[in-house]
Amino acid sequence: MRMTETFVPTLRSTPAEAEIISHQLLLRAGYIRKGAAGVYTYLPFAHRVLRKIQDIIRDEMNKAGGLEVLLPIMQPAELWLETGRWHVYGDEMFRLKDRHNRDFCLGPTHEEIITDLIRGEVSSYRQLPLRLYQIQNKYRDERRPRFGLMRGREFIMKDLYSFDKDEEGLAVSYKKMYDAYINIFTRFGLEFRPVEADSGAIGGDASHEFMVLAENGEASIVYCNDCEYAANIEIAPCGIGDSDNIIPEDNKEMEKVHTPNIKTIEQLTGFMNIDSKKCIKTLFYQADEQVIAVLIRGDRNINEIKVQKVHPCYNLQFASEEKVEEITGCKIGFVGPVGLKNIPVYADLEIKGLVNAICGANEVPYHLNNVNSERDFRVNGYFDFRFAEPGEPCPKCGSHLEITRGIEVGQVFKLGTKYSTALNATYLDENGKENLIVMGCYGIGVTRTMAAAVEQNYDDDGIIWPMSIAPYHVVIIPISTKDKDHMEISEKLYKELTQQGIEVVLDDRNERPGVKFKDADLIGFPIRLTIGKKSVNEGLIEYKLRTEDSSKEIPLSIIAETVINYLRS
Repeated sequence: MRMTETFVPTLRSTPAEAEIISHQLLLRAGYIRKGAAGVYTYLPFAHRVLRKIQDIIRDEMNKAGGLEVLLPIMQPAELWLETGRWHVYGDEMFRLKDRHNRDFCLGPTHEEIITDLIRGEVSSYRQLPLRLYQIQNKYRDERRPRFGLMRGREFIMKDLYSFDKDEEGLAVSYKKMYDAYINIFTRFGLEFRPVEADSGAIGGDASHEFMVLAENGEASIVYCNDCEYAANIEIAPCGIGDSDNIIPEDNKEMEKVHTPNIKTIEQLTGFMNIDSKKCIKTLFYQADEQVIAVLIRGDRNINEIKVQKVHPCYNLQFASEEKVEEITGCKIGFVGPVGLKNIPVYADLEIKGLVNAICGANEVPYHLNNVNSERDFRVNGYFDFRFAEPGEPCPKCGSHLEITRGIEVGQVFKLGTKYSTALNATYLDENGKENLIVMGCYGIGVTRTMAAAVEQNYDDDGIIWPMSIAPYHVVIIPISTKDKDHMEISEKLYKELTQQGIEVVLDDRNERPGVKFKDADLIGFPIRLTIGKKSVNEGLIEYKLRTEDSSKEIPLSIIAETVINYLRS
Protein backbone atom coordinates (compact mmCIF):
# COMPACT_ATOMS: atom_id res chain seq x y z
CA MET A 1 0.00 0.00 0.00
CA ARG A 2 1.22 3.48 -0.88
CA MET A 3 0.35 6.42 1.34
CA THR A 4 -0.65 8.45 -1.71
CA GLU A 5 -3.27 5.79 -2.51
CA THR A 6 -4.80 5.31 0.92
CA PHE A 7 -6.98 7.44 3.19
CA VAL A 8 -5.39 8.25 6.55
CA PRO A 9 -6.44 11.80 7.53
CA THR A 10 -4.14 12.45 10.49
CA LEU A 11 -4.64 15.48 12.73
CA ARG A 12 -1.98 17.62 14.40
CA SER A 13 -4.14 18.65 17.35
CA THR A 14 -6.44 16.69 19.66
CA PRO A 15 -10.18 17.24 19.06
CA ALA A 16 -11.90 18.84 22.03
CA GLU A 17 -14.50 16.05 22.19
CA ALA A 18 -11.89 13.35 22.90
CA GLU A 19 -11.71 12.53 26.62
CA ILE A 20 -9.39 9.51 26.91
CA ILE A 21 -6.18 8.41 25.17
CA SER A 22 -7.72 5.84 22.83
CA HIS A 23 -10.35 8.32 21.64
CA GLN A 24 -7.75 11.03 21.12
CA LEU A 25 -5.25 8.87 19.27
CA LEU A 26 -7.74 7.00 17.08
CA LEU A 27 -9.10 10.35 15.92
CA ARG A 28 -5.69 11.99 15.47
CA ALA A 29 -4.17 8.98 13.68
CA GLY A 30 -6.98 8.85 11.14
CA TYR A 31 -8.61 5.60 12.27
CA ILE A 32 -12.11 6.81 13.13
CA ARG A 33 -14.46 9.74 12.61
CA LYS A 34 -17.58 10.59 14.55
CA GLY A 35 -20.89 10.22 12.71
CA ALA A 36 -23.12 11.04 15.71
CA ALA A 37 -22.90 10.70 19.49
CA GLY A 38 -21.70 7.15 20.12
CA VAL A 39 -21.62 6.29 16.40
CA TYR A 40 -18.35 6.11 14.43
CA THR A 41 -17.07 5.53 10.92
CA TYR A 42 -14.09 3.17 10.73
CA LEU A 43 -11.57 4.36 8.16
CA PRO A 44 -9.29 2.00 6.16
CA PHE A 45 -6.59 1.46 8.80
CA ALA A 46 -9.18 0.89 11.55
CA HIS A 47 -10.97 -1.59 9.31
CA ARG A 48 -7.72 -3.55 8.94
CA VAL A 49 -7.21 -3.64 12.72
CA LEU A 50 -10.80 -4.77 13.26
CA ARG A 51 -10.48 -7.43 10.59
CA LYS A 52 -7.35 -8.83 12.26
CA ILE A 53 -9.11 -8.90 15.63
CA GLN A 54 -12.04 -10.71 14.03
CA ASP A 55 -9.76 -13.20 12.23
CA ILE A 56 -8.10 -14.21 15.51
CA ILE A 57 -11.50 -14.53 17.17
CA ARG A 58 -12.86 -16.65 14.30
CA ASP A 59 -9.85 -18.93 14.36
CA GLU A 60 -10.19 -19.64 18.08
CA MET A 61 -13.98 -19.96 17.97
CA ASN A 62 -13.74 -22.48 15.14
CA LYS A 63 -11.07 -24.45 17.01
CA ALA A 64 -13.40 -24.59 20.03
CA GLY A 65 -16.23 -26.04 17.96
CA GLY A 66 -18.05 -22.82 17.11
CA LEU A 67 -20.15 -22.54 13.95
CA GLU A 68 -20.56 -19.06 12.49
CA VAL A 69 -24.03 -17.74 11.70
CA LEU A 70 -25.50 -14.31 11.09
CA LEU A 71 -28.60 -13.36 13.06
CA PRO A 72 -31.00 -10.51 12.28
CA ILE A 73 -30.24 -7.15 13.86
CA MET A 74 -33.93 -6.18 13.85
CA GLN A 75 -35.79 -8.41 16.29
CA PRO A 76 -39.55 -8.76 16.99
CA ALA A 77 -40.80 -7.55 20.35
CA GLU A 78 -42.73 -10.78 20.89
CA LEU A 79 -39.58 -12.74 21.71
CA TRP A 80 -38.40 -10.16 24.24
CA LEU A 81 -41.85 -10.07 25.83
CA GLU A 82 -41.70 -13.86 26.23
CA THR A 83 -38.50 -13.61 28.25
CA GLY A 84 -39.65 -10.51 30.14
CA ARG A 85 -36.71 -8.41 28.96
CA TRP A 86 -38.62 -6.00 26.72
CA HIS A 87 -39.14 -3.72 29.70
CA VAL A 88 -35.95 -4.61 31.62
CA TYR A 89 -33.74 -2.91 29.03
CA GLY A 90 -35.79 0.27 29.34
CA ASP A 91 -34.60 3.31 27.43
CA GLU A 92 -31.32 1.62 26.50
CA MET A 93 -33.11 -0.41 23.83
CA PHE A 94 -33.59 1.10 20.37
CA ARG A 95 -37.25 0.44 19.51
CA LEU A 96 -39.08 0.92 16.25
CA LYS A 97 -42.36 0.05 14.54
CA ASP A 98 -42.92 -1.24 11.03
CA ARG A 99 -45.64 0.03 8.70
CA HIS A 100 -48.09 -2.41 10.30
CA ASN A 101 -47.43 -0.89 13.73
CA ARG A 102 -45.62 -3.99 14.97
CA ASP A 103 -42.90 -3.47 17.57
CA PHE A 104 -39.26 -4.32 16.89
CA CYS A 105 -35.90 -3.51 18.44
CA LEU A 106 -32.35 -3.19 17.19
CA GLY A 107 -30.56 -6.05 18.91
CA PRO A 108 -28.50 -5.07 21.98
CA THR A 109 -27.84 -8.82 22.35
CA HIS A 110 -29.22 -11.98 20.72
CA GLU A 111 -30.25 -14.53 23.38
CA GLU A 112 -33.92 -14.36 22.46
CA ILE A 113 -33.66 -14.75 18.73
CA ILE A 114 -31.07 -17.53 18.74
CA THR A 115 -33.05 -19.48 21.37
CA ASP A 116 -36.11 -19.09 19.16
CA LEU A 117 -34.08 -20.53 16.28
CA ILE A 118 -32.96 -23.52 18.35
CA ARG A 119 -36.40 -24.31 19.77
CA GLY A 120 -37.70 -24.55 16.23
CA GLU A 121 -34.86 -26.68 14.87
CA VAL A 122 -33.51 -28.86 17.72
CA SER A 123 -35.66 -31.70 19.05
CA SER A 124 -33.26 -34.52 19.95
CA TYR A 125 -30.24 -35.04 22.21
CA ARG A 126 -28.41 -36.22 19.09
CA GLN A 127 -28.33 -32.60 17.85
CA LEU A 128 -26.51 -31.36 20.96
CA PRO A 129 -24.15 -29.81 21.87
CA LEU A 130 -24.28 -26.81 19.55
CA ARG A 131 -22.08 -23.71 19.68
CA LEU A 132 -23.19 -20.94 17.31
CA TYR A 133 -21.53 -17.55 17.01
CA GLN A 134 -21.67 -14.37 14.99
CA ILE A 135 -19.70 -11.15 14.59
CA GLN A 136 -21.94 -8.18 13.89
CA ASN A 137 -23.18 -4.80 15.05
CA LYS A 138 -25.05 -4.29 18.30
CA TYR A 139 -27.14 -1.28 19.31
CA ARG A 140 -27.67 0.23 22.75
CA ASP A 141 -29.06 3.70 23.32
CA GLU A 142 -26.60 4.76 25.99
CA ARG A 143 -27.76 7.71 28.06
CA ARG A 144 -24.28 9.25 27.86
CA PRO A 145 -22.23 7.76 25.05
CA ARG A 146 -18.65 8.72 25.82
CA PHE A 147 -14.98 7.79 25.67
CA GLY A 148 -15.07 7.13 21.94
CA LEU A 149 -15.39 3.41 21.25
CA MET A 150 -15.58 2.49 24.94
CA ARG A 151 -19.24 3.33 25.36
CA GLY A 152 -21.05 3.74 22.07
CA ARG A 153 -24.52 3.34 20.67
CA GLU A 154 -23.37 1.18 17.78
CA PHE A 155 -20.51 -1.28 18.15
CA ILE A 156 -19.19 -4.57 16.77
CA MET A 157 -19.39 -7.65 18.95
CA LYS A 158 -18.72 -11.37 18.76
CA ASP A 159 -21.35 -13.40 20.57
CA LEU A 160 -21.41 -17.20 20.82
CA TYR A 161 -24.23 -19.22 22.35
CA SER A 162 -23.80 -22.80 23.56
CA PHE A 163 -26.62 -25.33 23.79
CA ASP A 164 -26.10 -28.48 25.87
CA LYS A 165 -28.09 -31.36 27.30
CA ASP A 166 -27.21 -30.72 30.94
CA GLU A 167 -25.04 -28.79 33.39
CA GLU A 168 -22.11 -31.15 32.78
CA GLY A 169 -22.24 -30.32 29.08
CA LEU A 170 -22.46 -26.59 29.88
CA ALA A 171 -19.36 -26.90 32.07
CA VAL A 172 -17.48 -28.36 29.08
CA SER A 173 -18.67 -25.58 26.74
CA TYR A 174 -17.86 -22.91 29.33
CA LYS A 175 -14.33 -24.28 29.82
CA LYS A 176 -13.75 -24.42 26.05
CA MET A 177 -14.81 -20.78 25.68
CA TYR A 178 -12.85 -19.66 28.73
CA ASP A 179 -9.70 -21.28 27.34
CA ALA A 180 -10.40 -19.87 23.87
CA TYR A 181 -10.66 -16.38 25.35
CA ILE A 182 -7.31 -16.84 27.09
CA ASN A 183 -5.83 -17.75 23.69
CA ILE A 184 -7.55 -14.84 21.92
CA PHE A 185 -6.38 -12.08 24.24
CA THR A 186 -2.91 -13.62 24.44
CA ARG A 187 -2.72 -13.57 20.64
CA PHE A 188 -3.83 -9.94 20.66
CA GLY A 189 -0.67 -9.20 22.64
CA LEU A 190 -2.56 -7.59 25.53
CA GLU A 191 -2.03 -7.72 29.29
CA PHE A 192 -5.32 -8.97 30.71
CA ARG A 193 -6.99 -10.79 33.59
CA PRO A 194 -10.07 -13.03 33.70
CA VAL A 195 -12.12 -12.00 36.75
CA GLU A 196 -15.26 -13.23 38.45
CA ALA A 197 -18.16 -10.98 37.49
CA ASP A 198 -21.83 -10.13 37.87
CA SER A 199 -24.06 -11.46 35.09
CA GLY A 200 -26.22 -8.32 35.01
CA ALA A 201 -29.21 -8.11 32.66
CA ILE A 202 -28.00 -11.15 30.70
CA GLY A 203 -28.66 -13.35 33.73
CA GLY A 204 -27.25 -16.75 34.62
CA ASP A 205 -25.48 -18.54 37.42
CA ALA A 206 -21.79 -17.79 36.83
CA SER A 207 -19.76 -15.32 34.82
CA HIS A 208 -16.21 -14.17 34.13
CA GLU A 209 -15.12 -10.90 32.57
CA PHE A 210 -11.90 -10.53 30.62
CA MET A 211 -10.27 -7.25 31.56
CA VAL A 212 -7.49 -5.47 29.71
CA LEU A 213 -5.45 -3.70 32.38
CA ALA A 214 -5.27 0.05 31.76
CA GLU A 215 -5.15 3.24 33.85
CA ASN A 216 -8.24 4.62 32.13
CA GLY A 217 -10.27 1.46 32.69
CA GLU A 218 -13.82 2.11 33.80
CA ALA A 219 -13.92 -0.97 36.06
CA SER A 220 -12.02 -1.74 39.26
CA ILE A 221 -10.53 -5.19 39.62
CA VAL A 222 -9.77 -6.80 42.97
CA TYR A 223 -6.98 -9.37 42.77
CA CYS A 224 -4.54 -11.35 44.85
CA ASN A 225 -0.85 -11.77 43.98
CA ASP A 226 -0.51 -14.93 46.08
CA CYS A 227 -3.28 -16.95 44.38
CA GLU A 228 -5.36 -16.87 41.20
CA TYR A 229 -8.26 -14.94 42.74
CA ALA A 230 -9.51 -11.94 40.75
CA ALA A 231 -12.96 -10.37 40.62
CA ASN A 232 -14.77 -7.30 39.44
CA ILE A 233 -15.10 -5.06 42.49
CA GLU A 234 -18.88 -5.15 41.96
CA ILE A 235 -19.05 -8.74 43.22
CA ALA A 236 -15.91 -9.13 45.33
CA PRO A 237 -17.11 -10.48 48.71
CA CYS A 238 -16.40 -8.46 51.85
CA GLY A 239 -16.54 -9.41 55.49
CA ILE A 240 -16.08 -7.15 58.49
CA GLY A 241 -12.98 -5.45 57.21
CA ASP A 242 -11.34 -4.15 60.37
CA SER A 243 -13.05 -6.23 63.06
CA ASP A 244 -9.69 -6.85 64.76
CA ASN A 245 -9.37 -3.14 65.43
CA ILE A 246 -12.76 -2.73 67.13
CA ILE A 247 -12.33 -1.77 70.78
CA PRO A 248 -14.91 -3.53 72.99
CA GLU A 249 -17.23 -1.20 74.91
CA ASP A 250 -20.47 -1.47 76.85
CA ASN A 251 -23.75 -0.33 75.34
CA LYS A 252 -24.64 3.19 76.45
CA GLU A 253 -28.03 4.80 76.71
CA MET A 254 -29.22 6.29 73.44
CA GLU A 255 -29.44 10.11 73.43
CA LYS A 256 -30.66 12.77 71.01
CA VAL A 257 -28.08 15.39 70.03
CA HIS A 258 -28.83 18.80 68.56
CA THR A 259 -26.88 19.05 65.26
CA PRO A 260 -27.82 22.31 63.50
CA ASN A 261 -26.96 22.41 59.76
CA ILE A 262 -25.14 19.06 60.02
CA LYS A 263 -26.23 17.00 57.01
CA THR A 264 -23.18 15.02 55.82
CA ILE A 265 -20.92 12.41 57.37
CA GLU A 266 -17.97 14.80 57.11
CA GLN A 267 -19.82 17.55 58.92
CA LEU A 268 -21.09 15.12 61.56
CA THR A 269 -17.68 13.63 62.36
CA GLY A 270 -16.18 17.09 62.73
CA PHE A 271 -19.04 18.34 64.91
CA MET A 272 -19.09 15.27 67.18
CA ASN A 273 -15.31 14.70 67.07
CA ILE A 274 -15.74 11.04 66.13
CA ASP A 275 -14.47 8.59 63.50
CA SER A 276 -16.74 8.05 60.50
CA LYS A 277 -16.57 4.32 61.29
CA LYS A 278 -18.95 5.05 64.17
CA CYS A 279 -21.61 6.53 61.88
CA ILE A 280 -24.51 4.77 60.19
CA LYS A 281 -25.54 6.00 56.74
CA THR A 282 -29.19 5.33 55.92
CA LEU A 283 -29.84 5.24 52.17
CA PHE A 284 -33.30 5.01 50.66
CA TYR A 285 -33.78 3.31 47.29
CA GLN A 286 -36.65 3.05 44.88
CA ALA A 287 -36.56 -0.65 43.93
CA ASP A 288 -39.12 -0.84 41.13
CA GLU A 289 -42.37 0.07 42.90
CA GLN A 290 -41.07 -0.42 46.45
CA VAL A 291 -38.90 1.77 48.66
CA ILE A 292 -36.20 0.06 50.73
CA ALA A 293 -33.64 1.34 53.24
CA VAL A 294 -30.02 0.16 53.29
CA LEU A 295 -27.63 0.84 56.18
CA ILE A 296 -23.88 1.05 55.78
CA ARG A 297 -21.01 2.35 57.85
CA GLY A 298 -20.15 6.02 57.41
CA ASP A 299 -16.71 5.42 55.91
CA ARG A 300 -17.90 2.83 53.35
CA ASN A 301 -19.36 3.08 49.83
CA ILE A 302 -22.40 1.04 48.96
CA ASN A 303 -22.36 -1.52 46.15
CA GLU A 304 -25.73 -1.37 44.44
CA ILE A 305 -25.11 -4.58 42.50
CA LYS A 306 -25.00 -6.42 45.82
CA VAL A 307 -28.17 -4.67 46.97
CA GLN A 308 -30.01 -5.98 43.90
CA LYS A 309 -28.81 -9.49 44.65
CA VAL A 310 -30.47 -9.31 48.08
CA HIS A 311 -33.58 -7.42 46.96
CA PRO A 312 -34.12 -8.47 43.29
CA CYS A 313 -35.54 -5.70 41.11
CA TYR A 314 -35.26 -4.46 37.54
CA ASN A 315 -34.45 -0.85 38.42
CA LEU A 316 -32.69 0.45 41.52
CA GLN A 317 -32.19 4.16 42.08
CA PHE A 318 -32.13 6.60 44.97
CA ALA A 319 -35.60 7.46 46.22
CA SER A 320 -36.70 11.06 45.71
CA GLU A 321 -36.43 13.54 48.57
CA GLU A 322 -40.22 13.76 48.60
CA LYS A 323 -40.57 10.00 49.00
CA VAL A 324 -38.00 9.89 51.81
CA GLU A 325 -39.76 12.70 53.65
CA GLU A 326 -43.10 10.92 53.18
CA ILE A 327 -41.70 7.76 54.80
CA THR A 328 -39.64 9.29 57.61
CA GLY A 329 -41.31 12.65 58.17
CA CYS A 330 -37.82 14.13 57.88
CA LYS A 331 -35.49 15.64 55.33
CA ILE A 332 -32.45 13.83 53.93
CA GLY A 333 -29.41 14.53 56.10
CA PHE A 334 -31.17 13.72 59.36
CA VAL A 335 -32.78 10.36 58.53
CA GLY A 336 -31.89 7.14 60.33
CA PRO A 337 -33.07 3.56 60.99
CA VAL A 338 -34.57 4.04 64.46
CA GLY A 339 -38.35 3.87 64.26
CA LEU A 340 -38.49 3.00 60.54
CA LYS A 341 -41.67 1.06 59.74
CA ASN A 342 -43.49 -0.45 56.78
CA ILE A 343 -40.45 -0.79 54.49
CA PRO A 344 -37.69 -3.40 54.24
CA VAL A 345 -34.52 -2.37 56.07
CA TYR A 346 -31.28 -4.11 55.14
CA ALA A 347 -27.92 -3.58 56.81
CA ASP A 348 -24.33 -4.26 55.84
CA LEU A 349 -22.53 -6.91 57.88
CA GLU A 350 -20.42 -4.26 59.63
CA ILE A 351 -23.50 -2.52 61.08
CA LYS A 352 -24.12 -5.50 63.35
CA GLY A 353 -20.71 -5.00 64.96
CA LEU A 354 -21.17 -1.30 65.67
CA VAL A 355 -21.53 -0.30 69.31
CA ASN A 356 -22.73 3.14 70.41
CA ALA A 357 -23.01 4.43 66.86
CA ILE A 358 -24.46 7.70 65.57
CA CYS A 359 -27.26 8.07 63.02
CA GLY A 360 -29.98 10.48 61.97
CA ALA A 361 -32.87 10.94 64.40
CA ASN A 362 -35.58 11.36 61.73
CA GLU A 363 -36.07 14.82 63.15
CA VAL A 364 -34.53 18.10 62.02
CA PRO A 365 -31.93 19.09 63.25
CA TYR A 366 -31.03 16.08 65.42
CA HIS A 367 -28.94 12.92 65.41
CA LEU A 368 -28.99 9.98 67.79
CA ASN A 369 -25.89 8.96 69.72
CA ASN A 370 -25.14 5.55 71.27
CA VAL A 371 -27.35 3.63 68.85
CA ASN A 372 -27.03 -0.18 68.89
CA SER A 373 -28.51 -2.35 66.17
CA GLU A 374 -29.63 -5.27 68.31
CA ARG A 375 -31.43 -2.94 70.69
CA ASP A 376 -32.61 0.21 68.92
CA PHE A 377 -33.81 -0.64 65.40
CA ARG A 378 -34.98 -3.58 63.33
CA VAL A 379 -33.46 -4.97 60.16
CA ASN A 380 -34.66 -7.58 57.68
CA GLY A 381 -31.17 -9.03 57.53
CA TYR A 382 -27.44 -8.35 57.50
CA PHE A 383 -25.65 -8.73 54.17
CA ASP A 384 -22.46 -7.83 52.35
CA PHE A 385 -23.28 -4.49 50.72
CA ARG A 386 -19.95 -2.71 50.41
CA PHE A 387 -16.98 -2.51 48.04
CA ALA A 388 -13.77 -4.34 48.84
CA GLU A 389 -10.76 -2.14 49.63
CA PRO A 390 -6.99 -2.61 49.17
CA GLY A 391 -5.29 -4.56 51.92
CA GLU A 392 -8.36 -6.59 52.90
CA PRO A 393 -7.92 -10.38 53.12
CA CYS A 394 -8.29 -12.44 49.93
CA PRO A 395 -11.47 -14.57 50.20
CA LYS A 396 -9.55 -17.59 48.85
CA CYS A 397 -6.13 -17.56 50.53
CA GLY A 398 -6.30 -14.81 53.16
CA SER A 399 -3.46 -12.75 51.69
CA HIS A 400 -3.84 -9.04 51.01
CA LEU A 401 -5.99 -7.84 48.11
CA GLU A 402 -4.92 -5.23 45.62
CA ILE A 403 -6.98 -3.12 43.23
CA THR A 404 -6.25 -2.05 39.67
CA ARG A 405 -8.21 -0.60 36.76
CA GLY A 406 -9.38 -2.53 33.73
CA ILE A 407 -11.43 -2.35 30.55
CA GLU A 408 -13.97 -5.11 30.04
CA VAL A 409 -13.44 -6.54 26.55
CA GLY A 410 -15.14 -9.92 26.93
CA GLN A 411 -17.49 -11.83 29.19
CA VAL A 412 -18.64 -15.43 29.47
CA PHE A 413 -21.90 -16.49 31.16
CA LYS A 414 -23.45 -19.72 32.36
CA LEU A 415 -27.05 -18.99 31.48
CA GLY A 416 -28.45 -22.36 32.53
CA THR A 417 -32.13 -22.65 31.57
CA LYS A 418 -33.08 -18.96 31.96
CA TYR A 419 -33.94 -18.50 28.28
CA SER A 420 -34.88 -22.07 27.40
CA THR A 421 -37.47 -21.98 30.19
CA ALA A 422 -38.94 -18.67 29.05
CA LEU A 423 -39.01 -19.71 25.38
CA ASN A 424 -39.72 -23.43 25.94
CA ALA A 425 -36.60 -24.65 24.13
CA THR A 426 -36.51 -28.39 24.83
CA TYR A 427 -35.12 -31.66 23.49
CA LEU A 428 -35.97 -35.34 23.90
CA ASP A 429 -33.33 -37.42 25.70
CA GLU A 430 -32.36 -41.08 25.11
CA ASN A 431 -35.53 -42.22 26.92
CA GLY A 432 -37.87 -39.93 25.04
CA LYS A 433 -38.20 -37.57 28.02
CA GLU A 434 -38.48 -33.84 27.36
CA ASN A 435 -35.74 -31.69 28.93
CA LEU A 436 -34.83 -28.02 28.86
CA ILE A 437 -31.74 -27.10 26.85
CA VAL A 438 -28.93 -25.70 29.01
CA MET A 439 -27.31 -22.56 27.62
CA GLY A 440 -24.20 -20.40 27.83
CA CYS A 441 -23.36 -17.02 26.31
CA TYR A 442 -19.91 -15.67 25.40
CA GLY A 443 -19.20 -12.15 24.10
CA ILE A 444 -16.21 -10.11 22.95
CA GLY A 445 -16.39 -6.40 22.16
CA VAL A 446 -14.47 -6.15 18.89
CA THR A 447 -14.41 -2.35 18.57
CA ARG A 448 -13.84 -1.99 22.31
CA THR A 449 -10.85 -4.33 22.06
CA MET A 450 -9.30 -2.03 19.48
CA ALA A 451 -9.71 0.93 21.83
CA ALA A 452 -8.44 -1.09 24.82
CA ALA A 453 -5.31 -2.05 22.87
CA VAL A 454 -4.56 1.65 22.39
CA GLU A 455 -5.23 2.44 26.05
CA GLN A 456 -2.59 -0.10 27.00
CA ASN A 457 -0.08 0.61 24.21
CA TYR A 458 0.87 4.22 23.52
CA ASP A 459 3.42 6.92 24.28
CA ASP A 460 3.67 10.69 23.81
CA ASP A 461 4.10 10.23 20.06
CA GLY A 462 1.14 7.98 19.33
CA ILE A 463 -0.08 4.38 19.18
CA ILE A 464 2.16 1.34 19.68
CA TRP A 465 0.16 -1.52 18.14
CA PRO A 466 0.81 -5.12 19.16
CA MET A 467 2.16 -6.78 16.02
CA SER A 468 -0.74 -9.22 15.64
CA ILE A 469 -3.35 -6.49 15.19
CA ALA A 470 -1.30 -3.63 13.69
CA PRO A 471 -2.84 -2.36 10.43
CA TYR A 472 0.52 -2.86 8.64
CA HIS A 473 3.80 -4.32 9.84
CA VAL A 474 6.27 -1.97 8.17
CA VAL A 475 6.44 1.59 6.84
CA ILE A 476 9.17 2.53 4.36
CA ILE A 477 10.06 6.23 4.39
CA PRO A 478 12.25 7.65 1.63
CA ILE A 479 13.80 10.89 2.87
CA SER A 480 13.12 12.51 -0.49
CA THR A 481 10.60 11.28 -3.03
CA LYS A 482 12.28 13.58 -5.57
CA ASP A 483 15.57 11.72 -5.22
CA LYS A 484 15.68 8.99 -7.86
CA ASP A 485 18.07 6.79 -5.86
CA HIS A 486 16.00 7.06 -2.67
CA MET A 487 12.88 6.01 -4.54
CA GLU A 488 14.61 3.20 -6.44
CA ILE A 489 15.83 1.58 -3.21
CA SER A 490 12.45 2.16 -1.54
CA GLU A 491 10.55 0.58 -4.43
CA LYS A 492 12.89 -2.41 -4.54
CA LEU A 493 12.58 -2.99 -0.78
CA TYR A 494 8.81 -2.49 -0.91
CA LYS A 495 8.50 -5.14 -3.63
CA GLU A 496 10.80 -7.61 -1.85
CA LEU A 497 8.98 -7.38 1.48
CA THR A 498 5.56 -7.54 -0.15
CA GLN A 499 6.51 -10.69 -2.01
CA GLN A 500 7.52 -12.22 1.32
CA GLY A 501 4.01 -11.64 2.63
CA ILE A 502 4.95 -8.68 4.80
CA GLU A 503 2.29 -5.96 5.11
CA VAL A 504 4.12 -2.82 3.99
CA VAL A 505 3.24 0.83 3.49
CA LEU A 506 5.46 2.96 1.28
CA ASP A 507 5.19 6.60 2.35
CA ASP A 508 5.60 8.13 -1.10
CA ARG A 509 4.06 11.47 -0.16
CA ASN A 510 5.91 14.64 -1.12
CA GLU A 511 6.22 15.71 2.52
CA ARG A 512 9.09 16.70 4.80
CA PRO A 513 10.77 13.74 6.57
CA GLY A 514 9.68 15.11 9.96
CA VAL A 515 6.02 14.98 8.93
CA LYS A 516 6.39 11.38 7.77
CA PHE A 517 8.18 10.34 10.97
CA LYS A 518 5.51 11.96 13.15
CA ASP A 519 2.72 10.26 11.20
CA ALA A 520 4.50 6.90 11.37
CA ASP A 521 4.71 7.12 15.17
CA LEU A 522 1.19 8.48 15.51
CA ILE A 523 -0.31 5.72 13.35
CA GLY A 524 1.76 3.11 15.16
CA PHE A 525 3.61 1.12 12.48
CA PRO A 526 5.65 -1.50 14.41
CA ILE A 527 8.72 -1.21 12.12
CA ARG A 528 10.05 1.89 10.33
CA LEU A 529 12.62 1.65 7.55
CA THR A 530 14.19 4.95 6.44
CA ILE A 531 15.93 5.33 3.10
CA GLY A 532 18.45 8.21 2.97
CA LYS A 533 21.96 9.16 1.90
CA LYS A 534 23.61 6.25 3.70
CA SER A 535 21.29 3.89 1.88
CA VAL A 536 22.63 5.19 -1.45
CA ASN A 537 26.28 5.66 -0.48
CA GLU A 538 26.86 2.84 2.00
CA GLY A 539 23.94 0.45 1.47
CA LEU A 540 22.61 1.00 5.02
CA ILE A 541 18.94 1.19 6.00
CA GLU A 542 17.81 2.88 9.22
CA TYR A 543 15.80 0.22 11.09
CA LYS A 544 13.63 1.39 14.01
CA LEU A 545 11.13 -0.50 16.11
CA ARG A 546 8.15 1.48 17.42
CA THR A 547 8.72 -0.03 20.86
CA GLU A 548 12.29 1.31 21.09
CA ASP A 549 13.77 4.79 21.27
CA SER A 550 16.92 4.18 19.24
CA SER A 551 17.40 2.94 15.69
CA LYS A 552 19.95 0.66 14.01
CA GLU A 553 21.67 0.69 10.65
CA ILE A 554 21.17 -2.60 8.82
CA PRO A 555 22.77 -3.51 5.45
CA LEU A 556 20.29 -3.46 2.60
CA SER A 557 21.36 -7.01 1.72
CA ILE A 558 19.92 -8.41 4.96
CA ILE A 559 17.19 -5.88 5.86
CA ALA A 560 14.40 -8.10 4.52
CA GLU A 561 15.73 -11.07 6.46
CA THR A 562 15.99 -8.91 9.61
CA VAL A 563 12.37 -7.79 9.28
CA ILE A 564 11.09 -11.31 8.60
CA ASN A 565 12.99 -12.80 11.54
CA TYR A 566 11.65 -10.14 13.88
CA LEU A 567 8.07 -10.71 12.73
CA ARG A 568 8.40 -14.46 13.15
CA SER A 569 9.83 -14.06 16.64
